[in-house]
This record gives sequence, structure tokens and C-alpha cells, in this order.
Amino acid sequence: MFLGRVVAEGEPLWLPEDRAWAEALHTVEADTCPECGQPWGEATDADNEFRYKAELVRCHACTASASAVKAYQDKGGKSEGLHVHITHSSA
Repeated sequence: MFLGRVVAEGEPLWLPEDRAWAEALHTVEADTCPECGQPWGEATDADNEFRYKAELVRCHACTASASAVKAYQDKGGKSEGLHVHITHSSA
């Protein structure tokens, strides 16, 4: 866990290095597809159209979540604002 530095009285909250790291992160995130996480510049280049392959992977936690929501909706429950808390049970 990153907790940062302790800012003493009179010290600036952001040092030049902190700003540089934040700007670098912003640049990376701005060039990243929010769905697949690949760089926009590369993933949208027509030359790369057939250079990606996808693998289907099932997240069992998400499956349990989706099943619970569907069962709730099937009983007439409204899902607006619904949050699902997922726990891992040991067998």
C-alpha cells in the first residue's frame, strides 16, 4: 500500500517529482482503452487489426454476482443502485 510522504508544516503538498509522476500517469491513462487496457494508439492502428487474440476467461466471483442479481430481478427486485458484496467461502 502506498501511503505517500508525511508533509511537514510549511512544505508543499506536491513536490516537482510528485507532479511529474501524476502527469505521467495521466498521459498513460489518457492513451488507454477503458475496456481492454491496451494503448489506444496501438490498438486502434489499422495495421494491428489482426494482431490481437482474445481468450475468454470466466471470473467465478462475477458469475456468482450476476446469478444473484438475475435471481433478484426474476423475483421482481429492482437493480438500480444495487451493490453486490462477494465473499470467498472455503470448501
